[in-house]
Amino acid sequence: MWLFLPQLILYIHYMFSLDTIIKGFIIGSTMMVPGVSGGSMAMVLGIYGKLITAVSSFFKDIKNNLKFLIQFSIFALIGIVLCAKPILGVIDRFPRIAMFFFIGLVFGSVPMLYKKAQIKEFSFLDLLYFIIGIIVVLSCQLIPKLEFDPAAPFTASLALTQCLIGIIVAVGFILPGISFSYLLLILGSYEFIMSAISTLNIIVLIPFGLGFCIGVILLTKVLDICMSKYPEVTYLIILGFLIGSVFPIYPGTPIGWEIPLSIIAFIVGAVIIYQISKREGVKDASM
Repeated sequence: MWLFLPQLILYIHYMFSLDTIIKGFIIGSTMMVPGVSGGSMAMVLGIYGKLITAVSSFFKDIKNNLKFLIQFSIFALIGIVLCAKPILGVIDRFPRIAMFFFIGLVFGSVPMLYKKAQIKEFSFLDLLYFIIGIIVVLSCQLIPKLEFDPAAPFTASLALTQCLIGIIVAVGFILPGISFSYLLLILGSYEFIMSAISTLNIIVLIPFGLGFCIGVILLTKVLDICMSKYPEVTYLIILGFLIGSVFPIYPGTPIGWEIPLSIIAFIVGAVIIYQISKREGVKDASM
């Protein structure tokens, strides 16, 4: 048995990327945090571009892209199942400290994004792109909420509406700073879709899922082109998305004993992501 151990280790190393499964697990763990989007966490962890390329250029390298996406998806799901509830419990008990940690994660990723933007000389236009990103995220908070009755009869018009909502919600799944669950909420489909999931109502979920897949495919293709051809504009707007995402999750000014702990949490979050981004930068430079 022990004779096969080296081969087993090599097989596991070939089949699984430790970097991918850890980042997938972390992103899944934080996806249920109010105001924290999966896209934001993917961006600060330095895996965002790889995810976009794997989806948008899936058929160019099916074997490697499928392997990457399966690993990421499985461990993101494991992260949701194992860690979402404990993390939400910590946030309920220590909201300010926990949220300052997440804010630290965002600010720690700023140098990485600025570097990816490949800015030769910062200009007024660069500032404008950054501000546009912030405005887009903040304007999502102003959209009036719609309502769909979970008990309503399922009609062709409702199916078409849910398909369109799936396309729109894909934006919140892909773009950093825009919460997937928040978009579902303001579009009035949160309870409708959650009810369909809990009762495994496939007829209701198919049009939503179809729209969602269409939205993800279209948006990833657009983003992949933008990030490769217009990195400066794209990454500055994404940086605006990320900074804009801080406002909805800002928990207010800490008081008393929360002040030093919130500062420490912010610094720890920022340092962790900064070190990860430095490691990713060294890895990219060596490739």
